[in-house]
Amino acid sequence: MQNTMTNFLKKRAFLTPERTAVYFRDEAITFQDLYNRSVKTAGQLQKQGVHKDQFIAVLLTNHIDTITILFALQLIGVKTVILNNRLTPTELAWQLKDSKVSAFILEDTFSHLEQMLTQQLPALNTMTKTKLFAQESIRPEIEEEVSLNEICTIMYTSGTTGNPKGVMQTYGNHWWSAVGSALNLGLTDQDCWLCTVPLFHISGFSILMRSIIYGMPIVLHEKFDEEQSIRDIEEKKVTIMSVVGTMLTRIVETLKDRQLPQEFRCMLLGGGPAPLPLLKACVKKQIPVYQTYGMTETSSQIVTLSPEYSLSKLGSAGKPLFPSEIRIEQADRHSAQPMEAGEIIVKGPNVTNGYLYRPDATEEKIRNGWLYTGDIGYLDEEGFLYVLDRRSDLIISGGENIYPAEIESVLLSHPEIKEAGVTGLSDPKWGQVPAAFIVTRNGGELSVDKLQQFCLTQLAKYKVPTEFYFTNQLPRNAAKKLLRRTLREWLEEGRLKP
Repeated sequence: MQNTMTNFLKKRAFLTPERTAVYFRDEAITFQDLYNRSVKTAGQLQKQGVHKDQFIAVLLTNHIDTITILFALQLIGVKTVILNNRLTPTELAWQLKDSKVSAFILEDTFSHLEQMLTQQLPALNTMTKTKLFAQESIRPEIEEEVSLNEICTIMYTSGTTGNPKGVMQTYGNHWWSAVGSALNLGLTDQDCWLCTVPLFHISGFSILMRSIIYGMPIVLHEKFDEEQSIRDIEEKKVTIMSVVGTMLTRIVETLKDRQLPQEFRCMLLGGGPAPLPLLKACVKKQIPVYQTYGMTETSSQIVTLSPEYSLSKLGSAGKPLFPSEIRIEQADRHSAQPMEAGEIIVKGPNVTNGYLYRPDATEEKIRNGWLYTGDIGYLDEEGFLYVLDRRSDLIISGGENIYPAEIESVLLSHPEIKEAGVTGLSDPKWGQVPAAFIVTRNGGELSVDKLQQFCLTQLAKYKVPTEFYFTNQLPRNAAKKLLRRTLREWLEEGRLKP
């Protein structure tokens, strides 16, 4: 039996054509509408010379047109390289060259990049969204079926060192990610997912794929706004929302004495270990938070905390989704004992087969089907995962391992601290010591002595930051994840004074 399925969007439009697919601004379109729009755009793409098996790059914002373009590319069997719209022209040019794309579609607001990139890549067929939509639409050659082994999307990892790598995500990866999520979170005909995270990030794109696989409407926002999010949760009867810690904090603070509707059943929280004070605040507000663990290589979440454990296992990312496996491995390649920290390695049909044109990196990161994540964590006696940190963010001080996320969680429990980031500072005696970057709630500075005393009530002395830097904001990527490597760069450049 061949590992193929009917083209996802085509099948969804056949099954439930009249169901709402997307709410965007004041517009609502059905799955049939989405299919019709995508077919028209597919014809415009083929008129421009785009055809099956090409790699085509897109640089687009959160917009209903973006959804149309992404599904149009799937309809004609194109492999889509989804680019981060926060990249510099130099970074974009590098990724366009690396992925060997045949064409590049960009938002009109990024049209200033067109000339620069054309100079560097003169053979590249570059077009703005307006130029594409102005084309005559020919009758496209629709791919009736897709192979689950076929590449659907390429997303570049940010990478902690060197150039980023293109993660190959197959249709099967996206399918099994959606199936695993549904088996864990459950699925009802009332579900509606709020997407305020970028569509160019796996957290946003996975919501699109779940929408057509489940037959579930999504509410798409151009960017995150806590007031608008709360409004749409109430008015559009949203049941699920994907967030990271900073987004959830802003929602909790904006709600004040209010609560979310009873129909709302899931804040899917990713982006790294969540501070315990935030999780406790959500428990108090009766906001159902399900911590998750995942990455670009796993096509979104691969570990999620089931709702019945949200209180008893507070702080855990949960257990692996039904189709997936997880192990903690020591440096000597042996499996760690319960409560013993080591590298998190994962396996399953939602895990990438490797990196585009990078056989060496693929061989290094994927061994015997297991993906070596580079993250540090441990499993408790019942098999629940606790993520400690990125291996690259680990601080080793006098031979002791220090996890920045643990210190950040303590700092965030301070009532006057709004944001906190921790990284390693070079030290001639200890090798490294922790340094903390603080954003206060009132914009002022706190006493360093009092901060250290506060930390000493909850942390061993060697974990307490030796330096505190006060700043207006912390560096984050498009998915709102803290960029600790940028904090290290700030230290090296001497940008802030303690």
